[in-house]
Amino acid sequence: KIVWLYIYFIFFCASCGCWAAELSFLVEPTDVIAVRDRPLMLDCQVQGEEPITITWRKNGVPVPSTPRVRVLENGTLLIKSFQKRREGVDADMGEYDCAAQNRYGLLVSRKAKVHLASLPKFHTHPASMSVDEGGVARFQCQIDGVPEARITWEKGRVLLNTTDSRYTLLPMGILQVTGVRKADAGVFRCVATNIANTRYSHEATLNVTGGTPRTYKEPVILSGPQNLTITVHQTAILECIATGNPRPIVSWSRLDGRSIGVEGIQVLGTGNLMISDVSLQHSGVYVCAANRPGTRMRRTALGRLVVQAPPEFLQWPQSVSKPAGGSAVFTCVAQGVPEPHLIWLKNGKVLMPGHNIKLTNNNSTLALTRISSEDEAIYQCIAENSAGTNQASARLAVAQGKDLPEAPRGFTGKALSTHALQISWDQPPTNVTESIIGYVLHIRKIGEADSLELQEAISKGNFQHDVTNLEPATTYSLYLKAYSPMGASQQSHTVTVTTLGGVPAPPTYFTKVLNSSAVQVLWELPTKAGVVEGFRLSYRRVPHADYQSPIQLPCYVNAHTMSNLEPGAVYEIKLVAYNGNGESDCSKRLVSLAEEGATDQSTGEYRLCQCRDGEASLGSIVIGIHIGTACIIFCVLFLMFGYRRNLFCSKGTQDSWSPSRIQPVHTGIPKDGEALPRGESQVHTLSHHLIHTNNKKHLKVLKC
Repeated sequence: KIVWLYIYFIFFCASCGCWAAELSFLVEPTDVIAVRDRPLMLDCQVQGEEPITITWRKNGVPVPSTPRVRVLENGTLLIKSFQKRREGVDADMGEYDCAAQNRYGLLVSRKAKVHLASLPKFHTHPASMSVDEGGVARFQCQIDGVPEARITWEKGRVLLNTTDSRYTLLPMGILQVTGVRKADAGVFRCVATNIANTRYSHEATLNVTGGTPRTYKEPVILSGPQNLTITVHQTAILECIATGNPRPIVSWSRLDGRSIGVEGIQVLGTGNLMISDVSLQHSGVYVCAANRPGTRMRRTALGRLVVQAPPEFLQWPQSVSKPAGGSAVFTCVAQGVPEPHLIWLKNGKVLMPGHNIKLTNNNSTLALTRISSEDEAIYQCIAENSAGTNQASARLAVAQGKDLPEAPRGFTGKALSTHALQISWDQPPTNVTESIIGYVLHIRKIGEADSLELQEAISKGNFQHDVTNLEPATTYSLYLKAYSPMGASQQSHTVTVTTLGGVPAPPTYFTKVLNSSAVQVLWELPTKAGVVEGFRLSYRRVPHADYQSPIQLPCYVNAHTMSNLEPGAVYEIKLVAYNGNGESDCSKRLVSLAEEGATDQSTGEYRLCQCRDGEASLGSIVIGIHIGTACIIFCVLFLMFGYRRNLFCSKGTQDSWSPSRIQPVHTGIPKDGEALPRGESQVHTLSHHLIHTNNKKHLKVLKC
């Protein structure tokens, strides 16, 4: 722990230096629209330690200096005559960026899109229409101009007087006329103008028919809101124009039920909704409703407004100074709508993950390990989405010291066990050892893309170290660094060592008696550490001591049938899993083939035994206990009642015997048998207590 604290203190001291003025942009180029044959200037101003060199790139290719194109002393790019096409060369349109470089690195500005001003022909012209007096008229023309054209309208080729509140001009090239009068009849056309050109649409005629309509007409929305995508702080206009008799009332609401609000909200004409300085909260589905006055009858139309926001940084990468061999982490967090995509640049070039470069958290975190002088550069985080781009930069300085220790030499490693490795390295000379405060071992598991690098601090006096708590049969890459008060040495060469593999876990299996001479063994493949190369199945007949030669089975087999066994015998089965490191613990099980069939030795015939009738199951044992208990109780009761009967019969005859005649009982006695003796108590249960004498000539009467 003391070694680690001291090393961290060195890192902190190395990171706290007096930075020279950071290279940064004061002014970056912005999107611009150029006019053919006119000059164009793109600004780029930077600050930082001199000397600073500024170069320009178009679509990623350096812009050559020519008499027509050159870079001014303040870094501005000047194109004297912007061209759409030039001989054998692409036009001047494209994406431009400026790159500023000093001795610390190179910094790239945001990309500026340069478009050529243009105004092509109309792709939608106004259409003629006939409208009842008092009704509503709508004309529309569409043209794609760069920049967006300004649309005005003419009636009879004279600029339309828009001071009349019945006329509403929308910036999308729409003219609305409400409460149409006879005087509104005429020929209309729209005029599109921008810095490139002026164009006129086809003419459209408005015919006004009949007088003021008196018949009832249901509300009808002539044109509802269209889906619109804009950027924050712009202005959104959602059109809604309706007709009917009486004239419908137009109202607006949000589909999600939220209030539209009042700030920045304005109604144009009779029902068009304008939202100034839009924000992300204005995104949603808007509902235009045309209501008939005094009733609940209405017609609705929907339009979705999507508000985008260019990327903004919540966390910027910070410049750091790290010793050679150390690690650095840059963090860049940006927000925007839609969510920005992050990329990293190193001195103006896209940075890709590599052996010591790792990008995580959707590219918001850049980690560099085993830093060397080649990693010293300016790193930029570029955030991009459809609404714009943004960039932030930081510099990585690699501290170089004259007294840094040399990289450890003779670094080797070997496996000790399934969970441990041992590393060793040469002891440096005494003068070098005195300046070393400790070593740091870097360990990474090979074969896993996201494996973390582990580090262990080692005392300066040790030149051999055991690494424990590792995984079996796993390959690790290791390298070592020496640390002095000035910083870290270069890393030693990297070694790869594989821990010893563990033996498999014992398989779980069960048996199934198929018939009197066959048994099937089934098992599950082990899931614990240790690769299984196969299984060995052995068996022996009880009481024989020796097992049969083991049956070798491949690792993908999980069942085997043993046949031609001796009927009615008992066998012990043993199953083990094995790999190159040895066998698992064995599992043994006894199996009796008498359960399926047995041999009747007395008759010499085979008879199928109902094995379940002969099983010493718990149920049969319980039944036997109950039967035995009942028999014992019956005998005890019988003896008790017989004893009481004997006492009752002998009561009152203690002094003299009362003669009684015993009825002869047919017992198969010979005709010349003697008469039964007298003087015994009368007993009515003689049939239960007669015993033949050895010569079967006499019967003896027993008392209960």
